[in-house]
Amino acid sequence: MTSPAASPIADVADRAGDAARHGPAVRAMFGRIAPTYDRLNRLLSAGLDVSWRRRAVDALSGAPCGPRLDLCAGTLDLTVMLDRDCPGERVIACDFSEPMLQRGRARASRAEIVVADVQALPFEDRSIAAAVCGFGVRNVADPARALGEIRRVMVPGGVFVTLEFFRPTRLPTRLLHHSYARGVLPIVGGLISGDREAYAYLARSIDGFLSRAEYERAAERAGFVRVTGEDLTFGVASIVRAEVPR
Repeated sequence: MTSPAASPIADVADRAGDAARHGPAVRAMFGRIAPTYDRLNRLLSAGLDVSWRRRAVDALSGAPCGPRLDLCAGTLDLTVMLDRDCPGERVIACDFSEPMLQRGRARASRAEIVVADVQALPFEDRSIAAAVCGFGVRNVADPARALGEIRRVMVPGGVFVTLEFFRPTRLPTRLLHHSYARGVLPIVGGLISGDREAYAYLARSIDGFLSRAEYERAAERAGFVRVTGEDLTFGVASIVRAEVPR
């Protein structure tokens, strides 16, 4: 059953025009599902999300020395990898859901925890050398604004990597996404989390989001260069790597 405290979430196609409602509703949703979030990620992806995250962190190769930032960090899966890979660097986990961050805090005790919206980052211009965002951009009310903020805080030569479920464009992947998102995701997610509406929203968020090509163009418009994309597991998930001009 859906939690009685749940607030309706604007469909992703309408979120920019209803940002005042979309953001708080999504934040509340993630707070509700935080206790079962990690277990469901492993179950619903058959464990593939771990290797996807590893690929995303590896794609930061070539970034200059300096602070590493995990955006939409959730329960700190990517933060843990950044912490292990960059023991001499400052590592920051940023998310607008404090319950999610607190859930994962013990896993990366050295990392700094920052509760903030990716659309209004509390970091100085040119202060972050590398940033990664895993499965978070499609939940943002205004992805273009978020890309602009990320570009603002990154140093020249910095690397930003996005790991996401972009809207599929190839027919086989579209059919796979549709059957899984409309059937398995809300049913299994709802049974384990007790919040079927949350996982129904997450399913809809893929259909209403940008395709990988559209997101790459949005990153270029935000000022990133050398934007490249890579599909993972037959296009189920994808990585987009972008650099800041030197």
